Amino acid sequence: MASPQRPLSPFMLGSYYRFQLTSVTSLIHRATGVVLALAVFGLAWWLHALAAGPDALQRFNDCAGSGLGHLAVAGVVFSVCYHFFNGLRHLLWDTGWGLELKQAYATGWAVIVLSLLSALAICGAAFGWLGGVA
Repeated sequence: MASPQRPLSPFMLGSYYRFQLTSVTSLIHRATGVVLALAVFGLAWWLHALAAGPDALQRFNDCAGSGLGHLAVAGVVFSVCYHFFNGLRHLLWDTGWGLELKQAYATGWAVIVLSLLSALAICGAAFGWLGGVA
């Protein structure tokens, strides 16, 4: 008897598997964790530049102040916000609250919206979009 040709778990994307908000928020949580782990290298670079003197710090500031630098900082800021709010959501799950499908979707959307708004506000103030220190 021949077994049917069915995809295995990693290959279920596409026509076999429809993304759900809970799986998307889990993937984003993992991706933002990777971004935060990589951001440690940027933090180490900044600390080294700070200790090395004004010339090294100016080179760092020039890189961080470029368009690509702003994009990297915005990505890290979003990652911090998302990881924080989704961590609070997981703490609520640990207490047994929010595990119902309707609450899981509501809190998932809340995490995404709060993260985007927080990151936009922080970056807007930091980059001078909102009249902050440019």
